Amino acid sequence: KPAKRLSSDSNSVEGATAGELSALEEAFRKFAVHGDTRATGKEMHGKNWSKLCKDCHVIDGKNVTTTDVDIVFSKIKGKSVRTINFEQFKEALQELSKKRFKGKSDEEALQEIYKLIEGKGPGLTGVTKTVASPTVSRLTDTSKFTGSHKERFDASGKGKGRAGREDLVDNSGYVSGYKHAGTYDHKVQGNK
Repeated sequence: KPAKRLSSDSNSVEGATAGELSALEEAFRKFAVHGDTRATGKEMHGKNWSKLCKDCHVIDGKNVTTTDVDIVFSKIKGKSVRTINFEQFKEALQELSKKRFKGKSDEEALQEIYKLIEGKGPGLTGVTKTVASPTVSRLTDTSKFTGSHKERFDASGKGKGRAGREDLVDNSGYVSGYKHAGTYDHKVQGNK
């Protein structure tokens, strides 16, 4: 896998500006690690690239569409790799900025597109919200539970945890339901 090594060696170029993490690079890192626990933040997958473009309104539906974003990503990334690094990310933005801000000079367009992205993080759009439908509320209303399920909740409807789910074995040696459990020693000592 020597191709992988090449992409991370470009850090020497970034080394000049690595003193302060630019707002753009910070946004890049936030999106790069989004939804991937193993991600280092140095490389970004296509999925997160298109999420960044959607969330930061780079995709406007007229000049830039999701297809444009995907094409630019495929063009910029290496043949055998599935990610882009920060340098390639800036290249990709340059490509898109020409489309997104047509009337402006390349430099202006690039600044505009940076402004859209700087300091942003992945928005939680499309995250499933819990729906309060009557069906669901009926299913989760513990006061209406019957049989063994009723035993799993106390009067306030709070779950009892393991005690409500499992028959916990009483190893005290007394028959279950025996009211004078634990009184044997007192009786014996009282008779001496």
